[in-house]
Amino acid sequence: MIDLRLKVDSLPLDVPLIIRLREQTDVELGPHDAVLLDADGDRREYDYNGFSIGVYTRSGESMDSDVLLLLPGQPSAHRLIRANSEHNTFLVTEQCDQLCVMCSQPPKKHHNDMFEHFALAALLAPPNATIGISGGEPLLHKHRLFEMLSVVIETRPDIRFHILTNAQHLEPGDIERVASFGRDRVLWGVPLYSATPTVHDEIVGKVGAFKTLEQGLSVLLRAGASVELRTVVLRQNFNDLPALAEFISTRLGFISFWAVMQLERIGYGRMNWTLSFKDTSTEFDPLARAIDIVSARGIQAWLYNFPACSVPSPYRAHAPSTISDWKRKYLDFCDSCGARETCGGFFQWYDHAEGFTALGPL
Repeated sequence: MIDLRLKVDSLPLDVPLIIRLREQTDVELGPHDAVLLDADGDRREYDYNGFSIGVYTRSGESMDSDVLLLLPGQPSAHRLIRANSEHNTFLVTEQCDQLCVMCSQPPKKHHNDMFEHFALAALLAPPNATIGISGGEPLLHKHRLFEMLSVVIETRPDIRFHILTNAQHLEPGDIERVASFGRDRVLWGVPLYSATPTVHDEIVGKVGAFKTLEQGLSVLLRAGASVELRTVVLRQNFNDLPALAEFISTRLGFISFWAVMQLERIGYGRMNWTLSFKDTSTEFDPLARAIDIVSARGIQAWLYNFPACSVPSPYRAHAPSTISDWKRKYLDFCDSCGARETCGGFFQWYDHAEGFTALGPL
């Protein structure tokens, strides 16, 4: 597992600090760059405008152009941008207005506004980076989020964003602003769990959520936004998937694609695992029919977080490697699997004793 928190030497900070680490001196340096002075074992010393900053990481691991957030009084730094990774995400808030039964990031009441610092981190990202925005629910702080997006999009035409949102807080008055971000610059990842409003509302723990979601999706449609519709496979909605596919392909044909996701065993997902996890390695038919329905009507369906050996061969092409590198692992039998190079494996917190029952090397 890749550590997104790095030990740092104590610093006399009064306010949060964003720095970009530089291991090479033959590049143009900016005011936020910290230049490597010395490396001794797992400690590296950087010069930041005349101040010494000690950062600890695995010996031999490159951190060139990584962007860190240092907070007052904390002995560790948040590794916001890993320059050599395609999986960089900003957790912009831990507040949320839903209580999804499988939430991997259970909500908290308190919010620290760090949008200004996230904007700076994005501006320091490597060329052509795609940055995820997640929560909690980012649109609870819609105006601050929109300000951050505008600053980065106007300044860095090469940066793209992938925003995960329940779309409960999009209003008709937001159409022009959302459209201004550009279809090719922002991908909106929006969850929909059932075509039956009561089932969707029960899964997200909020009465009326389905109706409000329809309004949010309408705003995105009218803004010409790029939308990734997301559905987590659960026992609660598994048999509803063909009906949901009918709903998507007849009512939501404007989406860019449909991501059908396996459950992540962390947070509320772990707490409700026995009630919610559906073993698709032994029963796949409703999901297969759902994929067939949308595919026949020209909508691309992908299977996220599905190990290749849990998917029947006719549908394996729909299952790319999607688990972020910092939280991915493989099991013992994966060593002899011919599909390992293209398989996304398992979450670090997956427990095979309580997981899929019909897996094996391909």
